[in-house]
Amino acid sequence: MTEERAVIDIGSNTVRLVIFGGPPRAPAVLLNEKVTARLGKGVAENGQLSPKSMRMALDALARYAAILRLRGVAHIDAVATAASRDAENGPAFLDAVRALGIDVRLLSGEEEAITSATGVTASFPGAKGTVADLGGGSLELVDIDGEIRNHGTSLPLGTLRLPQLRAEGSVRFSRHVQKMLEATEWSGGADLPLYLVGGSHRALAHYAMHALDWPYDDPHGFSMAADDALRLCQVIERAKLATEVPMVSTARLAMLPDAAALLAALIAILRPARIVFSAWGLREGLLYQQLAPAQQAQDPLLAGVTEFATQLGIRADEAETITRWTAAAVHMAGKGQERLRHAATMLSLAANRTEPNLRADEALEWALRKRWIGIDGEGRAMIAAAASANTAAKAEFPALERIAPPASLREGRVWGLAVRLARRFSGGTQAALEQSALTVDNGQLVLSLQEEIAALYTQQVEKDHKALAQALGLAPARRMIDTGRRATG
Repeated sequence: MTEERAVIDIGSNTVRLVIFGGPPRAPAVLLNEKVTARLGKGVAENGQLSPKSMRMALDALARYAAILRLRGVAHIDAVATAASRDAENGPAFLDAVRALGIDVRLLSGEEEAITSATGVTASFPGAKGTVADLGGGSLELVDIDGEIRNHGTSLPLGTLRLPQLRAEGSVRFSRHVQKMLEATEWSGGADLPLYLVGGSHRALAHYAMHALDWPYDDPHGFSMAADDALRLCQVIERAKLATEVPMVSTARLAMLPDAAALLAALIAILRPARIVFSAWGLREGLLYQQLAPAQQAQDPLLAGVTEFATQLGIRADEAETITRWTAAAVHMAGKGQERLRHAATMLSLAANRTEPNLRADEALEWALRKRWIGIDGEGRAMIAAAASANTAAKAEFPALERIAPPASLREGRVWGLAVRLARRFSGGTQAALEQSALTVDNGQLVLSLQEEIAALYTQQVEKDHKALAQALGLAPARRMIDTGRRATG
């Protein structure tokens, strides 16, 4: 069993405990508790943490300490951010936290910014652009270029401060934000993605996805063109937002106009190409920083999918064998997406371990709605197309056309048809795949097999063979191989 790891995040709006398990490179949330103590509210008003907020926070932290002790969690990272950092009575509050047996450390503004950015680069390997982490007390900005995170800054623009700043009107508010950025000599981000982190940003993503009737509802990796995001922000700023939005609390909904106004100002000033929402930030950044280099180098998508599929009885070597066996055929559809294809293969195989009447729906749900790291919307759509084609060869994907181009969906469908053929032909035996081959030769998709396993090629296998060949624009062909490996027509 993987050792449980915990993060206690004493923020300006919420005080949260998250216990993680699963693979270190793609940790799964086992427990997530929070209390909205609003520590930063008093700081914004008079520079002090209020007695009521501190009492709520300390009660929650005492509970967290007890839970961790009872669960036997030894690996605990407790951090405090803007409210505790800026409050005059912050040191006394942190002493009270330590008296509970919680070894809390106070992050500087730059440490907070860099750690949040680390969470983003860990979840989007190779990401370039700007990270904006919006909390209750502050906004952290960091330039990122792959694994390089620099120019971190923390600005007093948290959601608990925004109402007062916006009271003087939108024009003066935008100028105020611009002056703050100019004071930091900020110059990066133009024509690159702007990665958004934090609960209010996730609420913005949920609002947008609900308004657009998006095919999935996980905000991680959801992306919008900057112009579209700006128009959405302008609508939210003017709206009363009385309508309920799935997965957005009443408290978060009330903060959306302020968060939207700040994002609109950032888009106008930073001029990003797109905005991308990240569910990973400070807490995940803390975990990632503690991994060994070899673990950090792992692919987070494959780490997560492998863990999930293994729990359903799919062996890693089984998926690897099918991935190799189908390679020659699927490379006709496209190259350079091997990690996605491997993930699609594992999820497709896992779907076949569920009840027949659930397979089609569950495969689509897993691909689109489960929290996968290191993947964007187009990648999700490709895996969904593969999983659907594996379950039903003639599956259609009208909803997926909104998040991926036709060529990508066709490629994903080929992946699924290839897995369908491999598992149907082999009957789940690796030996059958080792005694056969799937190749492309002179306009034909050739399935070559040894005489000893000729009985495996039935009418149903022939039907799946034909479906894959047609998807590739090829003709199906079967060839028998004698024990000396000489092909016979």
